Formats: sequence, structure tokens, C-alpha cells
Amino acid sequence: MSAGPPEGLVHGMGKELVLADWPPLTDGEVRAVLACYAEPGRGAEAMITWRSPRPMSAAALVRWPAATGGQAATVFIKRHHVSVRSAAQLTAEHAFAAQLRDHGVPVPAVLRGTGGSTIQRSDDFVYELHEAAAGVDLYRDAMSWSPFTSLHHARAAGAALARLHQAAADFSWPERPPGALMGSAAIVVAPDPVAELSRFGARLPDLARYLSRRSWRADFERYLLAPARRAGPLLRALPRQWGHGDWHPSNLTWTTRGPDADVAGVLDLGLANRTLAVHDLATALERTTVPWLDLVESGHAEADHEAIEALLGGYESVRPLGRLEAAALAEVLPVVHVEFALTEIEYFAGIVASPSHADLAYDGYLLGHARWFAGPEGSAVLDRLRRRPTVTVPPTVTVPPTVTGPPTS
Repeated sequence: MSAGPPEGLVHGMGKELVLADWPPLTDGEVRAVLACYAEPGRGAEAMITWRSPRPMSAAALVRWPAATGGQAATVFIKRHHVSVRSAAQLTAEHAFAAQLRDHGVPVPAVLRGTGGSTIQRSDDFVYELHEAAAGVDLYRDAMSWSPFTSLHHARAAGAALARLHQAAADFSWPERPPGALMGSAAIVVAPDPVAELSRFGARLPDLARYLSRRSWRADFERYLLAPARRAGPLLRALPRQWGHGDWHPSNLTWTTRGPDADVAGVLDLGLANRTLAVHDLATALERTTVPWLDLVESGHAEADHEAIEALLGGYESVRPLGRLEAAALAEVLPVVHVEFALTEIEYFAGIVASPSHADLAYDGYLLGHARWFAGPEGSAVLDRLRRRPTVTVPPTVTVPPTVTGPPTS
């Protein structure tokens, strides 16, 4: 079994391992956190058995020895800097996790400390403690947003996402406000996306400073405004609800290591927010069926059309898309990444002070993904989605005409 990357190295923005933004968790640190969850002395021998290679927080699996007469447990500890996740933001995330568990979605339980809170704070860090997920963490060493390794995995993931959306439909908490590394649909659903982007940026000071040095309005109008205007009328006609926000293979666990495995557990609600079911489904397609790291390296990326159909087929086997949702799916896909890309810029431009990564988030992610969808490979994906039999725009919703081909100056 893999032990993960060498200590201090994590996944980066490309295919190479890089130095972590945050120091790794230590046994001593973990023991101090566990002391908040049990009778004195139980956590004294706790040991880290695996460190997560995800780059924007520090997390680990920990063997937690039992109290006298009990059984040892494996738990998952995650640490965030307060500039990335506040206690209030985590409280909303944990409430959503509880809702999903209550409705049968296999989300690991968030544990409460002896004081009753699911969040512990020490200096400028907050910690959360989860039960270990059921099943096999099959993709745990894969780069984020890597593709499924089998079509059955894609179908199973689609069905599991549909069940999550059913379970989340009556979760009534409000949308989480903009913050670093936060999912959202605020800009793409707005009647005036440019004005909403300006308001969005004003709430994130490091993003605002970064955008002031870029021709962001011209870039947005050139690459993103037309698809946002096509998606907006459709999305505004649909009900808002919470979604996962980051649905990809390494945020799922699996029943076996085989190609016919089904989903056993759902991980990491860190990007969950009140968006729309079809926005969350589009996020899943974007993050699992296009090899974006190939685009960074070679300038080309070929979407996996079979995986797209498998994921959608699995989803609709549980929760068939209505005509309006099906129409919205193709239109929101080119801009489903916009808000998260902007909050990545906030993170890189300010919190970890990495100008080169902020530029990559702006040029390669925010603009680059939109350019890809306007090019031949991306247009083929959108055309195929628009031709799916269920896609029929209701006559009461007016959608701006589709623009084909890459944007021009």
C-alpha cells in the first residue's frame, strides 16, 4: 500500500510533486488535538499512518489507541489556516455533512470534542476530526481531477452524485459567502455577470488587488461573458440547492479495487455550497472527463466522451434531468469553474503569496478552460450535450444564441 509522497511534498498545479504550502501534521500536534475528544491520556500514543498529498490544507489518517478495554480506531484529522477556513465556514460544512448522513449518503461522521464542538482551534489553525471513510481509497494518490479508471466507476459516481442531490434538496442553510478556495455559482447565475464579478472581487481583498493589475473586464467579456449569458437565464429558472462542489474520483471511496467497484463513501465537502444540482453535475463532468493537466503541458486535451455518457447515465438512472436542467448543463459547463478559479487567485495572490500560481489560476484556469470549451475539443463536448435527447429548452425561457468557434479579438 502506498504511503503517499515523501514528507513535505504534495500535489501541485501540474503533474510534479511540489513543496507543501503548509507544514505537515506531526504526531505531537495530532495528540494535542485528540486530547480535546476523549478522556485524558487516550491520545498519548496516537500515530500518523498516512498524510494526504492534497496541497491546500494538511490532513492525515491517525491510529488512535483505545481506552482501556476498547478497540483502536483510525480517524482522519484535517487542519486549515483560519485565512482559508473559519470556524463559521466549517460549521456550515459540518451541518451539511450531518444532513447527508441522516439521508443515507455515506459521508464520514464529523466527531465532536468533549466541549461539544466539531471544530478545535489552536493559534491560527482550526482542526476537524472525522471517522475514517468506509471502503477502499482507490484514488488517494492520484492527482486531483484525474479521470476515472473505468466506465463503471464513472457510472457509479454519477449515480452516487444523484443520490447526494436528492439527500441535499431540503437542506436550507444559506449560501456560504465568498472566501478563499470556495465553490459558488454567484457570478454565472447573476443577471449582470460583470457587475457581480466586481462585487465578488470586492469581498476578497487579495483577489481585488490582483484583478486591479489585470485587464479582467476585457478578458471576461472576451472569453466568459457569452457563455455566462447563455447559462444565466436557464439557471435562474431552476431551484437553488446545496451540492458537493468538488466531485471527482479521489473524493470518493470504493467497494473494491476492481474496475467494477461501486461508491462506498463520499469525502471532502470543503467546496460544498448552495448552488444548483445541474451546476454540481457540470462540475463533476468538468473535473473528471477532461485531462486538464495535458492542456497545461501540451496545449491540447481530449475529453473522454464515453466517460461523460457513463457519468450522465449513472446520474439519470437515479435522478433524471428535467428538460430545463438538461439544457442548462451544456451552457453552464464552460463557466462552471469561474467562481472557484477566482477564489484560487485569492489564495495564491495573498494567503500563500505565490504570484506565479496566481497567474496560472487566472491565465490557465479561469481563461484557459473557457478558451478550451470555445475551441474544437470543447465545442464537440458541448454540441454532444446539446444533442442529447432530453435537451429541450422550454418556450418560456429565452436563451441567447450559441456562439461557435473560438473568441476573436
